[in-house]
Amino acid sequence: MVKATVMSNATTANPGEHQVKETSVTPGQTEVSLRLWAREGLKTGIWEVTPGTFKSTRPGYDEICQILSGTGTITEPDGTSFDIGPGSLFVTPAGWEGNCTIHETLRKMWVVADLAATSD
Repeated sequence: MVKATVMSNATTANPGEHQVKETSVTPGQTEVSLRLWAREGLKTGIWEVTPGTFKSTRPGYDEICQILSGTGTITEPDGTSFDIGPGSLFVTPAGWEGNCTIHETLRKMWVVADLAATSD
């Protein structure tokens, strides 16, 4: 029998211990990620990051993001930007890059699809 994998409250679940955000340009910015489920190139979980600015890329995978809490601004290489906050839903496809400025500690639910696994 196959059973569901459940996280009762993704907004308040403890994702673990924060670590230094390696791609941050803001000293002291931290992040933590908790994988809930994975199978054959598809995975999902929650991620949290503290205020600051960091570079973000999507090498070889698509990511769907649903913001659960916090606020930020994402700026793309051409200078266009969009604000994100609770309820925001967006996709960053493989090859995407940009800068993320987090104004208030942000938590998202993410789904990642590895292109190598999904193109077979």
